[in-house]
Amino acid sequence: MALPELQAAKTLPDAWDYKGRPAVRATTGGWVSAAMILGVEACERLTTLSIVVNLVTYLTGVMHFGNATSANTVTNFLGTSFMLCLLGGFVADSFLGRYLTIAIFTAVQATGVTILAISTAVHGLQPPKCTPESGQCEKASGIQVGILYLALYLTALGTGGLKSSVSGFGSDQFDETDKEERGQMGKFFNWFFFFINIGSLAAVTVMVYIQDNLGRRWGYGIVACAIVIGWTTFLSGTKRYRFKKLMGSPLTQIASVFVAAWRKRSAELPEDPSLLFDADDIEMTGVNSKKKKQKLPHSKQFRFLDKAAIKDAAVSVKVNKWRLATVTDVEEVKMVIRMLPIWATTILFWTVYAQMTTMSVSQATTMNRHIGKSFEIPAASLTLFFVASILATVPIYDKIIAPIAKRVLKNPHGLTPLQQVGVGLVLAILSMIASALTEIKRLNVARSHGLVDDPSKVVPLTVFWLAPQFLLVGSGEAITYMGQLNFFLKECPKGMKTMSTGLFLSTLSLGFFFSSSLVTIVHAITGDKHPWIADNLNQGKLYNFYWLLAILSVLNFGLFLVGARWYVYKEQRLAAEGIELEEDDFVGHA
Repeated sequence: MALPELQAAKTLPDAWDYKGRPAVRATTGGWVSAAMILGVEACERLTTLSIVVNLVTYLTGVMHFGNATSANTVTNFLGTSFMLCLLGGFVADSFLGRYLTIAIFTAVQATGVTILAISTAVHGLQPPKCTPESGQCEKASGIQVGILYLALYLTALGTGGLKSSVSGFGSDQFDETDKEERGQMGKFFNWFFFFINIGSLAAVTVMVYIQDNLGRRWGYGIVACAIVIGWTTFLSGTKRYRFKKLMGSPLTQIASVFVAAWRKRSAELPEDPSLLFDADDIEMTGVNSKKKKQKLPHSKQFRFLDKAAIKDAAVSVKVNKWRLATVTDVEEVKMVIRMLPIWATTILFWTVYAQMTTMSVSQATTMNRHIGKSFEIPAASLTLFFVASILATVPIYDKIIAPIAKRVLKNPHGLTPLQQVGVGLVLAILSMIASALTEIKRLNVARSHGLVDDPSKVVPLTVFWLAPQFLLVGSGEAITYMGQLNFFLKECPKGMKTMSTGLFLSTLSLGFFFSSSLVTIVHAITGDKHPWIADNLNQGKLYNFYWLLAILSVLNFGLFLVGARWYVYKEQRLAAEGIELEEDDFVGHA
């Protein structure tokens, strides 16, 4: 083999090292690089969840927020974190690349958590403790609340940027064209899911226990150190990483199609779709395409967008994408639009999910949490049931449910992605019914023991009554998560994988924001005389809030069924046109 050929065999054609040279297969990428990336993701999960699962008790017990305000603060923090994944993905695809995005936003997250740790250690940054005699609690000052929000939203910004790129950068360390490395890539995502849940498990057990028994300053201080260690470890692998060139954000393509269609809104569409501008025209004019796309057939839906592909008087060598798009570009945007009804009807699941880190934790603080005479379970550690049910559901689905579904439904993959989401939505309904019934039981016990006006006393009802709602939502999350991720990755156009993950994560974000809005509306309507969400839960009617969510979930499920029945999978649509679907990019590129 000649020297140039030998050199080419040792390097990768589409990956570069940190100096911009072709990446050498033997000294870059692989498991060593992937392990450093897994480390920073595990630290991110540990940090974020350590804050989230126990934040309600800190806001009510230390900062003296009301239950409704505390719940909204938590859900707004979570919603912002996931919404900022869209920003992080756009920045990574268009400007910084995945490596720099992870490095910069991890530093931002570390800064936010450090400020949070300091705010819990410095007494002047918290209001004075409540006076037992009068029962009066001084509210947090503007400066104290401002420092808290600064810490939380810096953390949210860092989390959003980091989460948007970490899985994709991990997949970049493996070469898809190499059979062995392609197999390793699949294992990487198994380990990625494992490390996420290990971080979650440590957060809801060890870190919550430290926060409740040693103090918040220790709990938040430890996770601040953890994210700094993860960041340092990530940076130490710089010389070993493989880097990919920026491909640009798919959001730009969507925007350009809409702009081009709007500019030609008065133009007449040709009766023959073959007269529209398409990929063949690009090849004829000699325009270079940055990324190869599968040519898609014209469809009759959303015909307004077809105007973006109406040819100008003469197609120049340099095509302005803001004035002219190919039929394939237009059809890819149509694919995204077709997904929106499913996207919209999965939002409410995450509103239900939000209750497990807010209202359910508030319930737990009022109940008997002792195991034996000495050990008391931290209220936030009830989310252990949640994490355990997620870890249990995945193998149960894989080994039991999927094989049965294959035989019954005659589907080689078991449940389809939309069927998986449907099962998750049903479990969400059942969880809210269980939550309402448990709250009615808790209030009856509180009344029978004369504890309605004394929130400081423990209601003599074991906290394990809350287990069913955690288990149902946890199982629902595992199945819904798998279904959503599978749906968005498979149905989104090739080359839009980053955006498809952003769409998926935006359902989480909007679910949390909707929870905040719903709590605010309910609190405003029910007022202080007959509140559903009272600061003293024994005087409230939290069960009505759960019933409301159950009813909304039933209505949402009905809309989901309509959308699922209307939706036709991409593979089936192309097969009807006699076109075989090209193999999509590996899901890791999300």
